[in-house]
Amino acid sequence: MSSDQAKTDIRKLTLDQLKSWMVENGEKAFRAKQIYEWLWKKSALSFDEMTNLSLATRALLQNHFVINGISTAKSQQSNDGTIKSAFRLHDSHLVEGVLIPATDRMTACVSSQVGCSLTCKFCATGYMDRKRNLDAAEIYDQVVAIARQAEGSFANPLTNIVYMGMGEPLLNYTNVLKSIEMITSPEGLNMSPKRITVSTAGIAKMITKLGDDQVRFRLALSLHAANDVKRNQIMPINESNSLDNLAEALNYFYKKTGNRITFEYIVFNNFNDTLQDAQELWEFTKRVPARVNIIEYNPIAEADFKNTEADKLDQFAAFLEKRGVSVHVRRSRGKDIDAACGQLANKEKAA
Repeated sequence: MSSDQAKTDIRKLTLDQLKSWMVENGEKAFRAKQIYEWLWKKSALSFDEMTNLSLATRALLQNHFVINGISTAKSQQSNDGTIKSAFRLHDSHLVEGVLIPATDRMTACVSSQVGCSLTCKFCATGYMDRKRNLDAAEIYDQVVAIARQAEGSFANPLTNIVYMGMGEPLLNYTNVLKSIEMITSPEGLNMSPKRITVSTAGIAKMITKLGDDQVRFRLALSLHAANDVKRNQIMPINESNSLDNLAEALNYFYKKTGNRITFEYIVFNNFNDTLQDAQELWEFTKRVPARVNIIEYNPIAEADFKNTEADKLDQFAAFLEKRGVSVHVRRSRGKDIDAACGQLANKEKAA
């Protein structure tokens, strides 16, 4: 083959497909397992790294396949230690990923799409077009790159992964689940699925599908308002996925998996930060067993929303806690480098 563009990314093949291809091309079947280990356990991004294969076998692979790995185009470190990276894909698109260090954990926030199609009014990514879905391997590569940052900058291993970067994970369902399979598999990175959280803006039929597939990771719903009128204003997806539909889907997911659900709730000044809003949120938690992450808002140039005042945030959280809701107030990290929730927008342009 004359061009890399014409070659298949070898990481799109299953182990069985790779075995069949190797045998068809005169190689031993067990070589496929060695290659698979290089790809998914050792995270090799070139065939030259596969040193237990003969030069002839490596040349055979090079002639027929590519490894479309990502590269780090730029990294910035916040005053609080957060590291944001722009990752360049093989077709020159950029996505962003973030390492969020804490005393008890190292969390990777990864993207699942180039851009986003959901147009949430408070999110910088929502003002971008969706260019394409990421492949499973491109999501996996972000985790590997951020894990290396955790080791290199903090001498600590990566402990948690959140699919809360650019894009809506459930609109890239197959690739997201495949990436989690390779991150959690003993043949891959062997991380616990309990350490992975997938965040969705709320697509009821796909939440139901997660239940049917009996996934083992955690699920978070970007809620931000517990009544349909307000949620419609800031999240157009709610018009076709009402709170009633979401409650039904989330309960189905919980019944099928037993996995914990988290409601993410950004508090916007004079929009969803009153005690009446807290009351509505409390009532919604009675319908769906969930804990609540209250999140500070990180303003963006495209929107007029502002973070609520500190005392109103405290009153909001206290209202829920007094009624037995498990509440965690999540302080913003990486605001000074636009790495905080809702700020990822690829200000760097592809070359």
